[in-house]
Amino acid sequence: MSDYDYIIVGSGINALVAAAMLGKKGRKVLVLERSDRIGGCLRTEEITEPGFRHDVMATTMVLFLTSPAYGALGKDLEARGLEFAHADLPTGVLRPNGANVIFSKDRSRNVATFEALSPGDGQAYSRDMDRLGADAPFLFALLGGALWSGTTLKTVAKQSWGRGLRGLAAWFGEALAPARGYLENNYKSEDIQALWAPWVLHCGLGPESAYSAEMLKVIGFAIELAGCPIAKGGAASLTAAFERLIADQGGKIRTGADVERIIPGPGNRADGVRLTSGETLRAKSGVICSTTPNQLYGRLTQDWPAPLPEAVKDGVARYRYGKGNMQIHYALSEPPRWKANPELGKVALLHLTPGLDGVSRASNECERGLLPAEPSVCVGQPASFDPSRAPEGKSILWLQLPEAPRFLKGDAAGEIETPADGRWNETVRERYADRIEALLSRHIENFDAIKLKRRAYSPADLESMNMNLVGGDPYGGFCGIDQFFLWRPFKSSVNHRTHISGLYHIGASAHPGPGLGGGSGFLLASSLT
Repeated sequence: MSDYDYIIVGSGINALVAAAMLGKKGRKVLVLERSDRIGGCLRTEEITEPGFRHDVMATTMVLFLTSPAYGALGKDLEARGLEFAHADLPTGVLRPNGANVIFSKDRSRNVATFEALSPGDGQAYSRDMDRLGADAPFLFALLGGALWSGTTLKTVAKQSWGRGLRGLAAWFGEALAPARGYLENNYKSEDIQALWAPWVLHCGLGPESAYSAEMLKVIGFAIELAGCPIAKGGAASLTAAFERLIADQGGKIRTGADVERIIPGPGNRADGVRLTSGETLRAKSGVICSTTPNQLYGRLTQDWPAPLPEAVKDGVARYRYGKGNMQIHYALSEPPRWKANPELGKVALLHLTPGLDGVSRASNECERGLLPAEPSVCVGQPASFDPSRAPEGKSILWLQLPEAPRFLKGDAAGEIETPADGRWNETVRERYADRIEALLSRHIENFDAIKLKRRAYSPADLESMNMNLVGGDPYGGFCGIDQFFLWRPFKSSVNHRTHISGLYHIGASAHPGPGLGGGSGFLLASSLT
């Protein structure tokens, strides 16, 4: 006899969305989290000095704020304390020579900025955004919808009727273009190319990756519309709102509950779970796992009575993980003063990069196991538009390095000795953080004097906090075209169902992939009764 309709393993954004959506349908849900807190990559802590609240991993909420999940749950979460902070200047870029571009939420300002840099570039940008806006219903149906469904089939058929088969094929061909060709063809200004190039990294891609150009257009459209918002007080305020909502719906969340196995029931249907403590919990309707494929098939179902189908076995064996991620956090005695342009201090997410070639070079070095000589650095400045993040008059910096090797083979700059076993250690982490700090010091006035404390997390550190971040990969697996869309996680995958009846797979490793949109959790919960 079970007290729950569904048991959800894991508590990241997709799991929380699924639990809340099922709760709205009157289903009783149990969420099990192995660590001492819920949220997965949503984690807020005072990791430097007291009073300085850092989002240790994920921070930007634009994907959630613009998602169907937020459309369905937003009012419920806001009623339970969720608030967003917004910056008028969502992003920008700063190059080594001090050249910089600031992108706002104002279309006319952006067009004027781009035109000033290179006549014609502003109009090219405006045309692209208008085209994307016109295509948005179709594009977002593919990016965030259930691909194996009658609804998607009808959507594609409608587009084929309107565009013609050749026109639809041309649309898909353009959508698969890499960012490098798009940026070089569309913008004459290397500064504008530099503004957009690092954003492909936040999709788990590189400038030469298929479909990376389309993702840049989507990002530009989204952040001009909604900016780069953050949760007031920290990302943990979002998980706290979910926790209250799920409890109010009659659901339950347990931390420190490490699931060891999925339990088979009659007909080898997923019947519940067994914890490492030996406790058994059963579900009437199904078990939902927000995990990587390796965890789901290599650990949670490894003793299943029936063998893995060959297609699934092959999919697990071939599943690949992408680049690692590194986080660095600073507590500062005062807000940073950027030498090149004081207005850079108002930018929510500022990229430091040499430009398109620099992103390409660093990405390639990372993929070959080298510490990039000059990595792309994403600098978040949350205290500039959410004062609750730091004591009055003080500030914090949130740094993300999306080109951190999962396994180390050397240092592209030839300065840092890497261990023979290829594993990150404290010495490598701190020396690499020193490289980034030297970069900051060149751009921020008196940085050494205003720095109070630094805290760095290597890819290995991030994996130790969240086992789904394999090798520090925050995207749940490589996001190249062969392992995305219809083929995520496997070539044989159909939406979020597995070969085991009553067992479902969500999370960054499942369609529509990584990010804080909660897409897979929303899609699955919407399809369940």
